[in-house]
Amino acid sequence: MQFEIEKQSIVIEGKVYSASTIEQRYQESREKGDTPLREVVSFLRDWFSSSYDTMEVQTSGSTGTPKKMQVAKQKMLQSACTTCHYLGLSSADTALLCMNMKYIGAKMMVVRALLLGMKLVVREASGHPLQDITEEISFAAMVPLQVYNSLQNGLERERLKSIRKVIIGGGALDASMEKELSSFPNLMYATYGMTETLSHIALRALSGPAASRFFTPVEGVTLSLSEEQCLCIEAPLICEAPIQTNDIVRLYTDGSFVILGRIDNIINSGGIKIVVEEVESILLGYVAAPLAITSVPDRALGQAVVLLHESSLEEEAIVKICQEYLSPYKRPKRIFRTHLPLTPNGKIDRKELQKVALQLIRITSLSID
Repeated sequence: MQFEIEKQSIVIEGKVYSASTIEQRYQESREKGDTPLREVVSFLRDWFSSSYDTMEVQTSGSTGTPKKMQVAKQKMLQSACTTCHYLGLSSADTALLCMNMKYIGAKMMVVRALLLGMKLVVREASGHPLQDITEEISFAAMVPLQVYNSLQNGLERERLKSIRKVIIGGGALDASMEKELSSFPNLMYATYGMTETLSHIALRALSGPAASRFFTPVEGVTLSLSEEQCLCIEAPLICEAPIQTNDIVRLYTDGSFVILGRIDNIINSGGIKIVVEEVESILLGYVAAPLAITSVPDRALGQAVVLLHESSLEEEAIVKICQEYLSPYKRPKRIFRTHLPLTPNGKIDRKELQKVALQLIRITSLSID
């Protein structure tokens, strides 16, 4: 299917943005200074330009150095089409954009609105995107940190409940948050995807009658496993070639899957392979605060497990939780309360996390017993 970009339009703050009005809107946005809307208008200007068929996107950098790549506008529209069909969205919906326009998640919200002609409400990519919302929103995309913060405030929590459909991506959800969202009257979804797949290729309902622990791929996506049990994605309408991920999953015959962790996040401690996300998931069920598992070099074990957290719990209490719910070889050798380093879009910065652990443990002068 070939989408006609020149016929698309979008309504933001009562103004129509289209191929014929974009230059005027662009000049208006420049006069207003550096605002979230200005970033959106710059994107739309490139989108409506007939000079090139691709858009520049940037990876999040959660597992390495952020990189830029060019993606076809038509493939972005195809991705938007599958999502809109899956969620049953229409031109009657009003979408909320509250993520950083540097990344694919935000760009795809704009593309979905363009595809259907939805109204778009633009807010700064902050930790409290629902703080000053007065419009009636029916579709939103948020990162876990934004959802977590919204749940802590009574008014924002009610606003979150009022949004008919919410997709959450850009990071894993902890067990306590999932449990809280499961009772929500609206439809909440966790998403799975990456920049290379132009946002998500699978969703998992967190609330409502279809709530599940399994991700279900969208139409046109075929999944398989590598020898290392990592997910391989074939989505010819969206991706030029199959994508081999580093995500270890359990894949079922119906195409659904459960994420176990990332192969590049595996810690080899004393010959035992430990999946970081698995340990984090267990602990998050008992430590109601941001936490992360990393490792530091160790002479005896090769790699030693280290827990960094932002909980108010004393170390003794966390040690007790670890002893009760973690196998001996998964228990952290060191526990530190500290600020967790994040990437600009709210993911744990795994590389920086390890640096923080090394600094805290002063690896050159302290040994881990």
